[in-house]
Amino acid sequence: MLRSPLQFHGISDDGSFVRQVVVEHLVIAGWTGRDRAAMEAHIEELAALGVPRPPATPMFYRVAASLLTTADAIQVSGRATSGEVEPVVVADEDGPWVTVGSDHTDREAETHGITMAKQLCAKPIAPVLWRLGDVADHWDALVVRAHATVEGVRRLYQEGPVSVIRTPADLIARYTGGHPTLPAGTAMFCGTMAVPGGIAPADVFEIEIDDPVLERTIRHAYRIEPLPVTG
Repeated sequence: MLRSPLQFHGISDDGSFVRQVVVEHLVIAGWTGRDRAAMEAHIEELAALGVPRPPATPMFYRVAASLLTTADAIQVSGRATSGEVEPVVVADEDGPWVTVGSDHTDREAETHGITMAKQLCAKPIAPVLWRLGDVADHWDALVVRAHATVEGVRRLYQEGPVSVIRTPADLIARYTGGHPTLPAGTAMFCGTMAVPGGIAPADVFEIEIDDPVLERTIRHAYRIEPLPVTG
């Protein structure tokens, strides 16, 4: 089924332009840490919430492509959901692009099944793309961070270099069985890092990816609107 395209502002060495991308396949890569100790910390913080340990690392969870959104608000069921900042690779017909996204997840449902929990929430991403080739040679210098606002109080939620997680090339090869390219029409969330203050819901979640080498940043923010749970 051909889905409606998402509109992005593409930025590359060739210039800046509006582009539309049809995403048919959405992949959430999990447990992607390069540092075993850091990844174990994230596994443990989720285990504290009742989330079972993964059977292998990394894991690749397939969810509906229709969940991907550039909107500035999402609706969720109840108040037990939260986001986490991640680099995202978006493969189009002319190759891979990168942006920042939030793997927003239902934490209550996660204790019963990770794939199901990820399927229950929209997956916000920023409406700006960088060509992956323009940042590949200094990928490990990129930094992602997130801020969470609760009842008007804004705090740093996550921050760290993308060097703590596997590179896009590594993840793509593992997902495709050794093929070096992600199929066009596929978006892949590349994983996240531990949350120093503990995983928690927010009213507003802000995400960004910063490139200190080319001196530019992609930012996105979205509101979380909980819906009542009546049964």
